[in-house]
Parts: sequence; C-alpha cells; structure tokens
Amino acid sequence: MGFIKAFAGALGGTFADQWKDYYGPKQGVSETVALTKAVPYGTNANRGENTKGSENIITNGSKIMVPEGMALITLQDGAVTGFIAEPGGFIFSSDDPNSKSMFSGDGILASTIGQSWERFKFGGMPGSQQTAFYVNLKEIPNNKFGTSNIVYWDDAYFGTQVGAIMRGTYTLKIVDPLLFVKNFVPMTYLQSEGPDFDFADMDSDAGNQLYTEVVSTLSAAFAKYTNDPDKGNRMSKIQSDQLGLAQAMSQAVEEAYGWKNGRGLEIVKTAILSIEYDEDTKALMKDVQKADALSGARGNAFMQQSVARGIEAAGNNGGGSAMAFMGMGMNASGGMMSSLQQPVTPSSYQAFNQPQPAPAAPVQPQVASTPAAQAQPAPEVLNEASPAAPSGEDATAKLLEMKKLLDAGAISQEDYDKVKNKLLGI
Repeated sequence: MGFIKAFAGALGGTFADQWKDYYGPKQGVSETVALTKAVPYGTNANRGENTKGSENIITNGSKIMVPEGMALITLQDGAVTGFIAEPGGFIFSSDDPNSKSMFSGDGILASTIGQSWERFKFGGMPGSQQTAFYVNLKEIPNNKFGTSNIVYWDDAYFGTQVGAIMRGTYTLKIVDPLLFVKNFVPMTYLQSEGPDFDFADMDSDAGNQLYTEVVSTLSAAFAKYTNDPDKGNRMSKIQSDQLGLAQAMSQAVEEAYGWKNGRGLEIVKTAILSIEYDEDTKALMKDVQKADALSGARGNAFMQQSVARGIEAAGNNGGGSAMAFMGMGMNASGGMMSSLQQPVTPSSYQAFNQPQPAPAAPVQPQVASTPAAQAQPAPEVLNEASPAAPSGEDATAKLLEMKKLLDAGAISQEDYDKVKNKLLGI
C-alpha cells in the first residue's frame, strides 16, 4: 500500500485535463501556517466544485497533488503511513505492489528524512483510508520575540556585562516534517476536522512555547554573537546581521531545547525592530567611540593639534609652570601619539580605563664638564654673547619662534632641542 507517481512537477497539460477530481492544499491560507489539511478539488465525485471542503480522507485510487515547497503526510490513528516531499502528481493505491510509502526526492530533505521515516512509519498493515495533511517547507515569517525586562550577557569586547531590552522577529523553517508532526504538533491539529496549525496563533500553546523558549535563550544567543571573533566582537552589528544573529539564536535554542534534532525546526533569519541598551552599557559604548576616534591617523592629527594649542597657551601665560609644560610636552606627546596609532583591542581598552601610577619625577641630565663638551658651539640662531638664561617672556617668545621655524622645516629637530634646552636651563 502506498503511492504511485503519475508525473513530476506542476499539474498541467494532459494531466490537467484528465484529473478532474483530485486532492490538494487549501487556497488562501496564511504564509505562517505550518500544517493544513488536504481538500478535494474539481468535480468532487459529481457533487460540484469544492475547494473549501474539510474532508481530507483519501481512499484507494485518490489522486494527490503535491506543490513545490510542501510535503504530504498521511496518517492512520496518529501513525505515519506515507510521506511525499517531491512536487508532482500521485495516486494512492492500497493494493498495487509497486506503490511506495515514501518519496523523499533528492532535495535537502533526502539526507535527513530516512532516519525519521524508519522511526515513525506505521508498524502494521495500513487500512484503505488515510488522513492527508500538507506541511509547509518554506520559510515561515513573522515569528515574534521580545523582552519587557533587561537581558544581560557577558561581552568580550567590553570585558564586562552589558544589557538591553529588545524586540524583533525571526523566520522559521521546518527541516524535518516527520519530526515536526510527530514530536511537536498537538493531536488536536491531526484530526480530520482539526484546525490549521498556525505559528501566528498566539492562543496556541505550542506557539507560545516556542516564543517563551526563544526569549529565555536570548541572553545566550547574544553572548554567542558578540563573543564570536568572526563577528568582530561588536554588538553594534547585531541589528544589521540577520543571518549571523539567526545562527546564534538557532544554536542557543538547539542547545537548550533541541529544536532541530527533536522537533525538526530551525531559525533562518532575524530582524531586530528595536533595541534599547541600559545606562551603564550606553556609557561604555560612548567610551569606546571616543577611544576609536583617537586611534590611528585621526588620533595622531588630534594629538598634534592639542600639543600646538598647549604650547600656544603656555606662551601666552608665561611663568615657570608654562616653561615646565613646554619642556615636557614635546617628548610626552610623541610617546602618546605612537601609542594611539596602535589598534584598540579589548585588552588595551581595559588598560586604558585602569588607574595609572603617577609618573616618576624627571631625572635632570648631567651637564658635561669635559673640554670637548664645553667647546661645542651653540646653534647659529642664538647669539653666543647673549645671556645663558633670558627672561621668561624672552624665552617664551624665542621658543615659539623656534617652533615655527621647526614646523616650517627651516631648522632641524636637533637644533630646536638645543635651543629649547638652553632657554630652559637644562
């Protein structure tokens, strides 16, 4: 007992003329419907056209149409008696020795459905009457998830816990129809007069169960995504990476509830409709933005501008503290700029936020007393007969003048350092 393949592909041509009476899926069902009954089409045994009938009881000789993107399952007393995953036309036969109970085709289901068939197939001799149902194999959209409270997870980039309130949708795919029907669909929907199984029906206990399980695994899913080096460890990518987050969510629900191996379900794509981070996470994100802005060439230019403004302010204010700043600023800024050019990593960001020890007091260089050192000439830009330590205002003006010459390339860094050291009495 089983099915005989009459033709492959869509119903058309000669078979369309011959098949005046056959079974197929209901028309106009929602795209979120996962399971629907087979209904009679055509003349319906001379009782008039009927495409809205609920009688999905097929008998010997019944013709069955299986459209693309659907699978047909026949049941008897809740046990699976037949399965077709190939698009085309089939004839149900209860006595033909050449009939087959399973057509898996060569698609993506062929490699997985065999094991489930052996597990769930009817154990005895099926009767001549079967109930027929269609299972949706396309992506089922608009499955919602969301939280009313903050969801927290450990983030590798920040090196701490972050949190957010979020709302979104995901698409679902039935990758093993036999597992789905036997292990997840309630028996209420597997009766000849049962309703369609619709994932969008929030009154359905099965639909609510999926919603609850997804929400309960969001923390693990977000942690998997943001801590994946292939994603750059950046949670800001979550809202635009539909496939990446879907993979993380699918892994999370599989590990916690066995969706794929136990129910034949898999999350395919996601869409984040809104996400609101908590205040602590917002503050961390602002700090990271600042650190990113000061890295690389942009940070180098920013630091050069800051040093130039500091020297200008020191020249305008004068005094010993200003002189000390100018004496230290050029050397200190060089090291700072070189460090800013290094890429920002989680470890460097954490070190940036840790309290740093106070710098040690600068060691004054020893003035050489050898005749050779004393005989070295001063730069040409200085009058050798002038005093070694000019007044504060003269030294400031002179140093600013020398800085302009250095920036213009008129003098070398070595000339500038010699002038600076002499003006500051170092």
